[in-house]
Amino acid sequence: MSEKILVIGELQQGVLRKVSYETIAAAKQVNADAEILALVLGDGDLQQPAEEMIHYGANRVITVSHANLSNYTSEGYGQVIMEVMQEENPSGIIMGHTSVGKDVTPKIASRLELGLISDAVAIEKEDDQVIFTRPIYSGKAFEKKVMKDDGLLFATIRPNNISALEHDASRTGEIIAKVVDVKDLRTIVQEVIRKKTEGVDLSEAKIVIAGGRGVKSAEGFNALYELANLLGGAVGASRGACDANYCDYSLQIGQTGKVVTPDLYIAVGISGAIQHMAGMSNSKVIVAINSDEEANIFKMADYGIVGDLFEVLPLFIEELKLQGALVS
Repeated sequence: MSEKILVIGELQQGVLRKVSYETIAAAKQVNADAEILALVLGDGDLQQPAEEMIHYGANRVITVSHANLSNYTSEGYGQVIMEVMQEENPSGIIMGHTSVGKDVTPKIASRLELGLISDAVAIEKEDDQVIFTRPIYSGKAFEKKVMKDDGLLFATIRPNNISALEHDASRTGEIIAKVVDVKDLRTIVQEVIRKKTEGVDLSEAKIVIAGGRGVKSAEGFNALYELANLLGGAVGASRGACDANYCDYSLQIGQTGKVVTPDLYIAVGISGAIQHMAGMSNSKVIVAINSDEEANIFKMADYGIVGDLFEVLPLFIEELKLQGALVS
């Protein structure tokens, strides 16, 4: 293996995010013959997530456990990632385009004077060049980018766009517990207060049911939660619904919220502002339910239902119960 590509395994409350496995597949698309080196950061025992990275295709895993990595800070993560980069000298680095990836990668790129391709949704090779496709203009168009041959490949990938390799529990690899003194941090996280959530993580859900101002109230969202439970999906929202206090801002999808790319996106009472569509335009199938036939969301939808959502959703839910919906 002449080349080495470093991928970052991202933990969320002690569990690897799915995009961590997708970075391994992305690295294989960049160079199928390269050694895939994974880095897992956190606090405590990281043996299990390290083994999972190997089962999904990593050849070698470096774990760094430190109390100052128990909660994310760009200084702590950046310090460790740059130290591993300098020691291992990889030809490429790939990380998920998550809130963590979006924060730490530009800082590393700036510090080391590297180019960065962010939010890639596809990777292809052509004449020995690696071509990254990424959305622009709020998802209305796509651009293709190529890294210079003499530069370090540095990219983030959008979750749910590059399929992870098949899990193989029989795969073996080397796990190295590296000691890094994570210190001199200007930011120390004293406490993290997490809102209790149930069900599927919105950013990684394969099915998303999103509500807008048309849902009219917090009580109106109950039908969306019931539908999400039946389909094994997650509930999201437009900024308008969040601003109206129909739901928590943690559910916001759009330019200033989460970016989702599910297999199925059901937009309920959402007009289709460009800021919202920037966060869901890459969904594989989009279904829109809105009483306004001129709503902008219908221009992007694969299927549209013009009707009162308070009449449509109960019928949909009733039919799913009769058919025996897929419950996660």
